[in-house]
Amino acid sequence: MTVVASIGVASVETIRARFPALDRVHRGHPVAYFDGPGGTQVPAPVVDAMADYLYHHNANTHWAYPSSVETDRLIEEARAAVADFLNASADEIAFGLNMTTLTFHLGRALGREWTAGDEVIVTELDHHANLAPWQALARERGIVLRTVPLRTEDGTLDLSSLPALFGPRTRLLALGAAAGCDFLACSAYKFYGPHVGILWGRRERIEALDLPRLIPVPDTAPERLETGTQNHEGIIGAGAAVEFLASLGSGATRRARLASAYAELHRRGRDLFNALWDGLRGERRIRLYGPPPDAPRTPTVSLTIEGTRAEAVARALAERGLFLSHGDFYAPTVLERYGRLEEGFVRAGCACYTTGDEVARLVEELRRLSR
Repeated sequence: MTVVASIGVASVETIRARFPALDRVHRGHPVAYFDGPGGTQVPAPVVDAMADYLYHHNANTHWAYPSSVETDRLIEEARAAVADFLNASADEIAFGLNMTTLTFHLGRALGREWTAGDEVIVTELDHHANLAPWQALARERGIVLRTVPLRTEDGTLDLSSLPALFGPRTRLLALGAAAGCDFLACSAYKFYGPHVGILWGRRERIEALDLPRLIPVPDTAPERLETGTQNHEGIIGAGAAVEFLASLGSGATRRARLASAYAELHRRGRDLFNALWDGLRGERRIRLYGPPPDAPRTPTVSLTIEGTRAEAVARALAERGLFLSHGDFYAPTVLERYGRLEEGFVRAGCACYTTGDEVARLVEELRRLSR
């Protein structure tokens, strides 16, 4: 994989040149993609890695002929890359169809260890892929769900309520965070990769799971988490996405390059988000949800325009070349709490290829629609 200059030199324009999708024009307007929270665009190196695999190495795994051996090697290289991304070991990285499927698979295995009355703590803020598997265990095994509530005044969790939710039968805390956890699920298409899911787990926890599996497959981590033939080109694309991100940074190791790239990307994202928030917060009919820019947050905001359905807002913006997502984003509990389940939210997120000019365009068009 080619490594480009460090993030200190790589301008947004340099990064954008690697994303062919950014050349798109819609109704005479250059397209600005603000739909990254639901799926980012994909840079050419990721597509090239997937195409190279399919053209030259495509095979099933663990056989003795060259393309199968090459497939095994490429998958292990992808595990190593994703392990650096998550600060883990390669033998703790499993792949699957998507985060939702992997979470249901994990939930089924964990549920075999629990009995009726055991407790799982969930939140009102999470994607339902981190709720429905535990709800299924409540129905099937009598597991009791405890819930951390959402603070509607600022869109954050009421963490002060968390200590009281723990008890002697608490078996799992399932929430959108990554510090000191035992399992973490994510999707490569949220960080410039293809549609493939990733599940990290501590090796000893993976090997202790009572997993639904076929007898012939390996019974060691991480492959015992993987069911059936995997999406090999997607796995290789996930590894290439990590390599792309690392190529934006500097350092002696891939992990160090990732850390330096993310430090700069977070800074840029914060500046873009500040401009977006400040440009919209004074508009009378626009409501912004979530904490303000001075709080820990990602460069993503959900918003509504009074008297206008979210889909209508998104369609109007698309006519001006601004592509935003709308709806409940698979987190309907949040919209229920705000009384917006029927109308939905509009969501705008900044990615590594987002420019200040694009943010200014979005602010201008949202102001126009609100007036």
